[in-house]
Amino acid sequence: MSAVSLERIAYTDNATALTGWLARPVGAPRGAIVLFPTIMNVNAPMERRAAMLADAGHLVLIADFYGEPVRDFDHAVALAGILRGDVDGYRRRIGAAIATLRALAGDATLAAIGYCMGGQAVLEAARAGEDLALVASFHGILSTGRPATAETPIAPRILVCHGDADPLVPREQVLGFWQEMDAAQANWHFHAYSGVKHGFTDPGSDARGVPAIAYDASADRQSWAALTGLLDEVLA
Repeated sequence: MSAVSLERIAYTDNATALTGWLARPVGAPRGAIVLFPTIMNVNAPMERRAAMLADAGHLVLIADFYGEPVRDFDHAVALAGILRGDVDGYRRRIGAAIATLRALAGDATLAAIGYCMGGQAVLEAARAGEDLALVASFHGILSTGRPATAETPIAPRILVCHGDADPLVPREQVLGFWQEMDAAQANWHFHAYSGVKHGFTDPGSDARGVPAIAYDASADRQSWAALTGLLDEVLA
């Protein structure tokens, strides 16, 4: 079990007070990663991923979407709907976390990864022109209220790990995303896992009894290997 502990980091987005959680590696960091969580915000699965990344040598900040505790799933959906309903506000909230880690990271190269809602968030960061070396989305929503274009090219490398049986991200959304990324001249990798649903990286998915989500051990392993391999390439 990882011995990594999390340090509370206070930051703000305009008047909204936010709380991030920082995981430090042993020694100088190989890179710095903003971890954007699921719609449920900071929880045990996200803390576990932060510890895994810190064990791999990265400085990791778990971002805060809402600035308030999440009572339950319905509450999270309501908070997320408000946040995502304003593209400028959503991107500003995402950027606040990136700026916070940048101030802590020194000369370390920055990347961002996200799960579910966080997967959408990192793609929004890329579309917004955030200065990142890599963004990686795990079972994230691919649609956006403001697609990238040839006039708004995307700089970060992009990794998307997607369950092909995810009903929240049908194939027409996938094809639209590919076309958007090509139009924005993005350097993108897209890994799709057949028969795999939403939430495939979380071993707790099966216990939720939701038909759209399920854990898949192979997709979890393969997507993590894709991330670590691309991080090695980018940081080299």
